Amino acid sequence: MIDRPYHLQALVFSLVVAAFSTVYITQPVLPVLTAEFRVSEFLASLSVSAVILGMALANLPWGRLADRKPVRPIILAGGVVITACGFFSASTASLWLLILARFIQGLFIPTLSTCVVVYLGRNLPLERLNVVMGTYVSATVAGGLSGRLLGGWIHPPLHWRYAFVTTSILLFTATLAALRWLPPETQKIEIPEQELGFFSLLARRDVRHILLVPFGAFFVFSSLFNYLPFYLAAPPFNAPTQIITLMYLSYLLGVVIGPVAGNLSNRFGNGAIMVGGTVLFALAIMVSLIPSIWAVAGSLAGVCAGFFAIHAAAAGLLNRKLTVSRGRGNSLYILFYYLGGSAGITLSGLAYERGGWTGVAALGMLMLLIPCTIGWRERQEGT
Repeated sequence: MIDRPYHLQALVFSLVVAAFSTVYITQPVLPVLTAEFRVSEFLASLSVSAVILGMALANLPWGRLADRKPVRPIILAGGVVITACGFFSASTASLWLLILARFIQGLFIPTLSTCVVVYLGRNLPLERLNVVMGTYVSATVAGGLSGRLLGGWIHPPLHWRYAFVTTSILLFTATLAALRWLPPETQKIEIPEQELGFFSLLARRDVRHILLVPFGAFFVFSSLFNYLPFYLAAPPFNAPTQIITLMYLSYLLGVVIGPVAGNLSNRFGNGAIMVGGTVLFALAIMVSLIPSIWAVAGSLAGVCAGFFAIHAAAAGLLNRKLTVSRGRGNSLYILFYYLGGSAGITLSGLAYERGGWTGVAALGMLMLLIPCTIGWRERQEGT
């Protein structure tokens, strides 16, 4: 059992990083998958969107189960299934079986993310919970980045299968460590009588509007980063996979921007930060159309800064508006977040096939009207 706070933070960090590293592992090597399996960019991209779709569909059921059952067996089940699917993904010669295995991984990733959040909320005092949850958020960013680096940089791109082996070993090790050293569960949260259900929350107009913000923002963010390898691998850039993978380092801005956006929201209002983040996001997309590798690199920094500002402001606004049912409200937030990502990658694949990077950028600019409009409305209402 771990009693020291920083030990618990390290344990949570390692488990969540290992889980999220599996999500985007094929993203930087999508051109390699396209050539190896002789498929279109759209089909290759399903190896990413399938994971996100699985996470979106499974988040609410796993969260509901974790509210009623001990979390340790759930973590063990998730770790075993995700590990097994990782080894299978490394060995299969069929793209469709790879996509299926990735979808199953997505179905079980909430056992190591959503269920861990439930465990922390149930067992930690408030002063420790804030610190450890900050570690959790940073771990999701670090995990997404590490998976991309493993898939396209640490392992040679043509040997992308070894990245699955590495993540599977790390994930299983982190799962065993969590089972061994996570403090025992002490109590369960009693649901108050006034607690609102999922449908009651969705019936609220203000909640529905906020949920559309992560849907629209992650729709665009996931699309840009998913089709970036195809854009940079083609003329006039002809960039190698290692250079393309380095572009994902801009993702680290999320570790810094989230807390900064939260502080700015307290000062200027959540609606104003959503509008400002959307404007920055849109300008960065336009800069990405400049045929210069340095312009694209700079645009990605703006994309990350704008996206995480929107994300932090919207999540903060949701929790400001909800006085009860915050757990279910945040589950819905995560659901809409990943549904947006899955829909964005899928629909932007069709846009890329018809209009290249310009098509993806145009669709993204159109979708950014959602967070911009809702942010402007919230700003007018003084929130």
